[in-house]
Amino acid sequence: MARVTVEDCIDKVDSPYQLVLVAKERVTQLNSGIEPTLPRDNDKNTVVSLREIAEENVKVSDLVDSAVYKLRKHVEQIEDSSEDDEDIGDDFESLYKGEISKSGVPILPSKRARKIPEKIQVLKEDLAELTNASEVQTEESQNEEVSLDEISEEEKNEAINEDSETSNS
Repeated sequence: MARVTVEDCIDKVDSPYQLVLVAKERVTQLNSGIEPTLPRDNDKNTVVSLREIAEENVKVSDLVDSAVYKLRKHVEQIEDSSEDDEDIGDDFESLYKGEISKSGVPILPSKRARKIPEKIQVLKEDLAELTNASEVQTEESQNEEVSLDEISEEEKNEAINEDSETSNS
């Protein structure tokens, strides 16, 4: 039965090689779970795909496009770069501030420097709490003067205490 199906398909494609490519792509689709457009009649997916191509239930051009797309190593991705290329109303006169490089080229600020940062909204209560906390920390740091020797002695004492606690338990 497959032999007759292949002969029926040859006139639907340009060459036998393209028939192999198209039939393989349709078999891959059927194997992945796509329902066939014809009844199976206990046929394997290869025969079903050839019968679909012969009866023109699937478009050969769609199968070719699908096969070629899968074989590509680098798929073209459509990027929406409209955000990056925003026009902020930049013109030379407003940007140029009279600075010239050593080579004589006018120095313009970069776009990163020109972007305005977003405003952060802070509640007055949170701001008051932060200012009080920072005042307390600065007062504590000003009142305490500690030498490096005292800090190292404290660390040694803590290490000795930890060792004695672990050996006791």
